[in-house]
Amino acid sequence: MIEECATVAQPGWLALRRSLWPDGSEPEHLAEMARFLEQPARYGQFVSYTDFGVPAGLAEASVRTDHVNGTDSSPVAFLEGLYVVPAYRRSGIARALVAAVANWSVERGCSEFASDAALDNEVSRAVHRSLGFVETERVVFFRKALRRDA
Repeated sequence: MIEECATVAQPGWLALRRSLWPDGSEPEHLAEMARFLEQPARYGQFVSYTDFGVPAGLAEASVRTDHVNGTDSSPVAFLEGLYVVPAYRRSGIARALVAAVANWSVERGCSEFASDAALDNEVSRAVHRSLGFVETERVVFFRKALRRDA
């Protein structure tokens, strides 16, 4: 069963987020979750539960209106995060979560669904391919520190 998150107290949402993004503190996660809930036309969050009500997976998405690499339209649905508890992987949960996000996205006028994965994250890239995503381009980001002279 998949439920769209309607409150920061959604069972499992915080714990699943902390598993996916462990560097964020609980207060940081809660603040971001609250911000997402304030903009339901732009952000969607879904939790998958087992038949016994155990939180087993999470998908978070946004509707982006800026340029999204590899897409041709706007707005574009973007899969911001996808996580399935290791014990429940390879059971169709990720596929069901992505389908829920796709339906949510179509309701918001999106005709394309995008995502990204780090070049060295072969597991994530393989999961994306298995879920029907097609690689469109590869990008390497650069940065240069600037110094302000006083």
